[in-house]
Amino acid sequence: MTTCYIGIGSNMGPRRRNIDLAIGRIEANPDIVLKRVSAIYETDPVGPIEQGKFLNGVMEVETSLSPESLLKELNVIEEALGRKRTVKNGPRTIDLDILYYGDEIVNEDELIIPHPRINEREFVLKGLRELNRA
Repeated sequence: MTTCYIGIGSNMGPRRRNIDLAIGRIEANPDIVLKRVSAIYETDPVGPIEQGKFLNGVMEVETSLSPESLLKELNVIEEALGRKRTVKNGPRTIDLDILYYGDEIVNEDELIIPHPRINEREFVLKGLRELNRA
């Protein structure tokens, strides 16, 4: 099992419910063990597109899935919860991003780990700090 950190966010519809539903689907997957979830923070959207505020947090999980298989599973959850990828960085019902996958470095067209914008997102850093306090 590999320890991973996943960013979670929503800024459309019932934001907290969307997050709770995504967490429930992650917990239901036998190949993923949810360890902890950070506090959920309300944040301003990043980027040029006008949209509502986000609720964001970070999850710590353990998984036997490869990084690519984990990404596929997260994409299935996003789609099931109504995520439409019509505008880059646009509003979304749910957003699930692999932040870290153990100590692995992945640099593929569809997947970059560590997530390339971790240091640009204070809510991600805040969630990671919260989960990694000893």
